[in-house]
Formats: sequence, structure tokens, C-alpha cells
Amino acid sequence: MNENKHIHLIGICGTAMASLAGMLKQRGFRVTGSDSAAYPPMSDFLSELGIPVAQPFDARNLEPRPDLVVVGNAISRGNAELEQVLDQRIPFCSLPQLLHEEFLRGKEVLVVAGTHGKTTTTSMLAWMFHTAGMQPSFLIGGIAENFGSSFRVGQGKHFILEGDEYDTAFFDKGPKFLHYFPDAVILTSVEFDHADIYKDLDAVETAFKRLVNLIPRRGRIIAFDGFTANATESPSLERCLNKAFCTVERYGSSPRADWQITNIKFEAERTSWSVLHKGRQWMDLEFPLAGEYNVWNATAAAAMADAYGISKEEIAAALKTFKSVKRRLEVKAQVDGITIIDDFAHHPTAIAGTLKALRERYPGARLWAILEPRSNTLRRRVLQADLARSLALADEVVVAGVFRSDLVPVNERLELPELAAEIQSHGRRTRLLADADEIVKTISPEMHRGDVIAILSNGGFGGIYDKLPARLRALAAEVRSANSANAAGKR
Repeated sequence: MNENKHIHLIGICGTAMASLAGMLKQRGFRVTGSDSAAYPPMSDFLSELGIPVAQPFDARNLEPRPDLVVVGNAISRGNAELEQVLDQRIPFCSLPQLLHEEFLRGKEVLVVAGTHGKTTTTSMLAWMFHTAGMQPSFLIGGIAENFGSSFRVGQGKHFILEGDEYDTAFFDKGPKFLHYFPDAVILTSVEFDHADIYKDLDAVETAFKRLVNLIPRRGRIIAFDGFTANATESPSLERCLNKAFCTVERYGSSPRADWQITNIKFEAERTSWSVLHKGRQWMDLEFPLAGEYNVWNATAAAAMADAYGISKEEIAAALKTFKSVKRRLEVKAQVDGITIIDDFAHHPTAIAGTLKALRERYPGARLWAILEPRSNTLRRRVLQADLARSLALADEVVVAGVFRSDLVPVNERLELPELAAEIQSHGRRTRLLADADEIVKTISPEMHRGDVIAILSNGGFGGIYDKLPARLRALAAEVRSANSANAAGKR
């Protein structure tokens, strides 16, 4: 497209859509967008970029008429702006279409795909390429803290991006990542997810098999060693890789892995481990992050970086300075010795990984899990038993009402009383509280110094990230005031 054209994005506050908006503006296009509701970090991100966001959706947001409209994959028929686009025959496309046409052509495309770990692994890989001076372009489904951004249009020949298996648009129900035509792929895991669009695990596997089938013979796959994972994950990963035409290298903890992880040590401020490459000592690595799953992510990124000529020393230096991603084990506040963590929870496996990581990082702490069932998978009962087992890794469990439960068929909807009973059968106290306000009011008085609170949601969760710290500060101030009054009375 010619520069100075006006491009409007419907559903701009999605992480990928906001990133694309920033890339388009950097290219010189006039960019506007709209969404039903904007919340941090992407709302702040777009504001900093100077990209206006209209709320809510309204046909008038398309005045004056844009040259092109990008329709986000969360947008469906009935949306006021989409209907106007169709009625007026305004040219439109999907995010992956425009990304491929405007940014990926002529680049060496490295895609990070899988049910879990995509955002962090993509951020690590981009940071390795950046610190090695390779000036990569990247697009990440979150704010990479090292860059303060979710995208960059670099001068180098490599484009690193997160490959999402979710569908593309209302008119294209195939996975986004099939539009990217990767030269190399990191495949972290294959599990059932996105229960709103995938019927079963077989359907998920079919999507990943198609991705693998796109990689040229000269390409490469860095895949998790499924034999070290749980029994349900391993066969799926193996089936997806079975017909790869390119080189496949494995990372994991078993002796059969090409990149074998050993000697993991979890400390208060860092995690360290060793990597064997094809049975020989390759490198000792460390970073500030917590969690075994992040060790897997980092090792996958290191293996891919090595394949592209980045030295061991550059890889190690990049990991030591890696800062993580917004909303991934992010410390939101520390109030009177209470630590509040924000994590983008979307699946029982991810929740389990988060809670295990917090156990390792904060040994001896009383661990709270406060969940908003918000993702399309968590709102459904299909993985309810797995969710109960994951949440039972915490000491105290609080579950909010199912987000927009009216949009989920009753026979598919997560059964909260049953979930609570299942968690309690594992010996953990569980409470069902309607929303953020009720949660803050009920549990704040029960928290004490040394507690760690994991807030698990992939959305705004009614502003709980600000409301809970504010209430804890108010309670702490009341206690200090009462103590001062008592002390003055004794004098």
C-alpha cells in the first residue's frame, strides 16, 4: 500500500492488533482504531504511540471513510462497524493478511508456536537477536519489558513473531500462523485449548500439523521433548512432528533431547541451569525469571539463536539481562509485606506452571490463587478437573464469576460449585465470590505479611490489580493509626 493511507483497526486493543497498529504508524500510515473496552497494558501502549482509540464500536468511527479496515479475530457479524464496512464495501482484510503483505515478504520468518510459552519465548528470542546486533523485526503478543514494546520494525533480515493457533477472522476460520509461511519454528507444546473454535484435541493437532507442513526442507523446528511432559501432551506433539520435512531438534530434560536441560537451581533472585548439546556440555545459563517452564522457553530460544549463528556468550548475556513480559508473573504491588502478582492465565497447564514457579520463588509463603475464568477455554467445563488440580497448588483459592457466562451454552459452561468442591477435595479452602469488588472486600482483611497473591486473568478483571493494593494500603494505614493512638493513650 501507498503510505499516508488511512487504516482503521476494529478490535485494536488486542495485543497483536495493537502491535500491528504501531507497526503501520511507524511505516507512515494514518492509523485509527476502535474497541469495546480498553485496559492496560495495551490501552497505555496505544496512547503512548498517539493512536486514537474510539469506544465503543460505532459506525460513525468509520467517518471519514478509511482506505482499509483490519478486522480483528474477536469481531463477528453484528458488530456495528463491521456491518458498515460490508454495507459500504470498504476494503477490509485480516491482521495476518496485512502482516504478511506489508512486513513479512522478503524476510527470514521465525515463528514461535504452541499452546503455552509463546509470548515469553518470542520475547527471549527477539532479545537474543537484538543484543547480538542483528536488528530483527518482531511482533509479540504482549509488552516485552526489555523493549518496552510488543513490536519493532528492524533493518535486519529476520522477522520473529508469535504464531497464534487461534482463528484469523470472521471470514477466515483457519489459524493465524498459517499466513506466516515460516522458515523456522519453535514448537513449545500441543494441548487442547480455545474450546470455542476447536472441537477437540484432534482439531488442534490438525492445525499444528498444517503449520509443520509449511516449513521448507532447509528450515528447522526446535520442539519440546514431549517425553518429559505429561502423558496427554506427548503423543500430540509427536504426531504433529511425524511428517516434518525439515530438521527437528528437541529440547527438554530427558537424555534423548538434543538440547538437554540439567542441574536447574531456583534461587530468590535468579534461576540457573546447564545445557548439554547432543550429550556434551554446551553452556551454563541463568536469568532473573522463576519457573521450570521458563527454563524450557529460554533453552528453546537459545537453540534457535544458535542455529542462526548467535554465539553462546551472546545468548548467555542476553538471558542474564532478560526482563520478562508484562502480565507474565509480573509483580504489580508490594504492600506491607504482601506481594501481588499478575499473570495472564488462560489454561490449567499454564496456571499450574505459574503456581509452581511462585512456590519456587517464594518458599514458605502462603500462596493465594485468585482466578477470573475469562478465556474461552476456562469459561467451559471441558478442562474443569484439570483446572481444579492446578488451582489446588495454592493454599487459598478464590474464584470469581465466569466472565460473560451468558455467551457460553449452559451445557458447556464451567460449573463453579462443582469446581470449588473438586478443589476442596484436594484439601484447599475455596471461595466463590462474584466479582473484583466482593473479592477485595472479603479477602483483604485476611491477608498478612509474607502472603503472595497470584491474580489469574487474561483480561481487566474489574480493576482488581489497582483495587486490591489500594485496599491493603488503606487497611495498613488504619492499623498504623490505631497503633499510634494506643501508644499515645499509654503515654
